[in-house]
Amino acid sequence: HQVMAAPNLLGSHPTFFILVGIPGMEKSHTWISVPVCMMYSAALLGNLVLLVTIAKERSLHEPVYIFLCMLAVCDLLLSTATVPKTFSVLWSLSTQISFSGCLAQMFSIYFVFVAELAILLAMAFDRYIAICDPLRYMAILTHSVVGKVGVAALIRSFCIMFPAIFFLKQLPYCGHNIMPHTYCKHIGVACLACSDISINIWYRVAAGFLSAGLDATSITVSYALIFRCLWGLPSPRASPKALHTCGSHLCVITMFYTPAAFSFLAQRFSQHVPRHVLISLANLYVVVPPMLNPIVYGVRTRQIQEHVVHLL
Repeated sequence: HQVMAAPNLLGSHPTFFILVGIPGMEKSHTWISVPVCMMYSAALLGNLVLLVTIAKERSLHEPVYIFLCMLAVCDLLLSTATVPKTFSVLWSLSTQISFSGCLAQMFSIYFVFVAELAILLAMAFDRYIAICDPLRYMAILTHSVVGKVGVAALIRSFCIMFPAIFFLKQLPYCGHNIMPHTYCKHIGVACLACSDISINIWYRVAAGFLSAGLDATSITVSYALIFRCLWGLPSPRASPKALHTCGSHLCVITMFYTPAAFSFLAQRFSQHVPRHVLISLANLYVVVPPMLNPIVYGVRTRQIQEHVVHLL
């Protein structure tokens, strides 16, 4: 391993970090890159087809599909913020990343992640209105309201993640610049510091609660209200039909939150989980949901299916 020389004095920032990929699996890096490349390609193709289909077909310019477009954009940004650098590390093309570049990548990843959480919450609210108050659906969720929800998601995401950058820039790194990962993560960077990082750890917990914690709770409440509403529907045929509109969203939520929760718990009990498993999970997390989301909506939504076939 390479170590930073002279300029990295106490209290200064490293000039660059060295990403070493997946420790203990260096000989398999090239083979690991193959499925990652295939999943990334599928994510790009699937989300781009979804975006073009919804953009071209005026009948799909409804709130639920506009939120789906926002989700697709987030998926594209999330995977593109990480996978190209991951490839360069796995293929040994470039294992270095500048300090500023590392912070920019880290901010992009978490900014998009928190924005995607907000969009999933907005989609749950959309389903609640569509099922429990269908006559006022278009009056409540106008294009203006949907746009404001998108802007609010971005502002919240920025406010939650900007302090993390500030805290990292205050840390002294004392010459440490070897990072056992394929891309930059908040705690991964903080752990290279040679001072107490308690504030970074507590901020991560607070940020997680303010984003994933509150959003997951709100989504749960939304679906509890939806199921209560469905329980009271007079027609026995209405419930399955209404539930079907929620099926795709519930699948996407499960795919998004399950690996996130598993990854969080694995890091929390990292002393019991091999490092290469943690890093492999982190790499899969940024390509698997973006790859599967457009497939789920394409397979389960007849309107999108028909227009995709027509487009192709």
